[in-house]
Amino acid sequence: MPKQTYYEILKVPKNASDEDIKKSYRKLALKWHPDRNIDNKETADRKFKELSEAYEVLSDPKKRQIYDQVGEEGLKGGAAGFDFGGGGGGGGFPGGFQSFGGMPGGAQFHFGGGPGGFTPTSAEQIFQQFFGGGGFGGGGFPMDVDSDEGMGNPFGSGGFPGAFAGQAGSPRKRQNGSTATASKPEPVKKTLALPLEDLYTGVTKKLKVTRRTLDMGPSEKVLTIEVKAGWKSGTKITFPAEGDEVGRGVFQDIEFVIEEKPHARFTRDGDDLKCTVDIDLADALSGPPGNRKTVQTLDGRTVTVDPGVLTSSRETRRLFNEGMPNSKTGRKGDLIVSFNVKFPRDLNDAQKRDIRRILGGSSL
Repeated sequence: MPKQTYYEILKVPKNASDEDIKKSYRKLALKWHPDRNIDNKETADRKFKELSEAYEVLSDPKKRQIYDQVGEEGLKGGAAGFDFGGGGGGGGFPGGFQSFGGMPGGAQFHFGGGPGGFTPTSAEQIFQQFFGGGGFGGGGFPMDVDSDEGMGNPFGSGGFPGAFAGQAGSPRKRQNGSTATASKPEPVKKTLALPLEDLYTGVTKKLKVTRRTLDMGPSEKVLTIEVKAGWKSGTKITFPAEGDEVGRGVFQDIEFVIEEKPHARFTRDGDDLKCTVDIDLADALSGPPGNRKTVQTLDGRTVTVDPGVLTSSRETRRLFNEGMPNSKTGRKGDLIVSFNVKFPRDLNDAQKRDIRRILGGSSL
């Protein structure tokens, strides 16, 4: 069986983007990490190393370019006589390379006429560098999340990078006895989609989280989000250290990002709400009192809109303080109403003559 290419190992096409490569490595590295495969450690260890090597090469543009042109053997063996360009450094190549800085603290690359070449960094080091360091690198393992309203698993299959409160950023010992600050990895951001009604009134959402610890296994916990009236798309809610344990005493953060669901009648513009109501042509031209319209608000009330006499299809009417509440000030925006003028579909000749006479058009 022929050896898999780096692209095949990461399950991405040859034209994969950097983001595609990162996503695939994240998913597969978490799946095949040896600490998650105690009963299949030999296979997991092999696959984990293959994934890390493939990611190290394909995530670095220079290494990837070399690999695409001369393959794995050429990359590792130095591909004697191949012009890699660049500044001075490595021996044997015209202007060869001393090293590439693909991964922080990564391996050195010595190209020179055959021997030497690329030497992969350890798989665990790649993993830690990718996920932010500490234990399993802060990468985390998949977490099951269910909501009280059937939201399912809003996190998909990804983990939640994070750190235990009081652990992230705390000093850790180097081998030489000095201290270094462990950087807290960025949390994975997952959306919490809410209807506009919930963002108008505020709502309490409960999410059941199944978290995993290294010694005790899975356990369930319910997280409560108090959604404030007026929250907008992009609002973030973070639960520190409520995710999986990714290293001894190091837990992931969970971060939700609010997303506003599309609404059938309203659109939001900052703190204002916009909607469109239908109005017959006769009502649009004749004005009150017969052309008043009603709009049902997001909290179930009915408000009246007085179009007056419309002289343009672009006219709007503004109802003050009937928009979205501002989550900081409590003040409401406005409701801006547009009109969809409905034209009559069937007119007899007499009606057409009357309209032309009234509106000043030419006679039939």
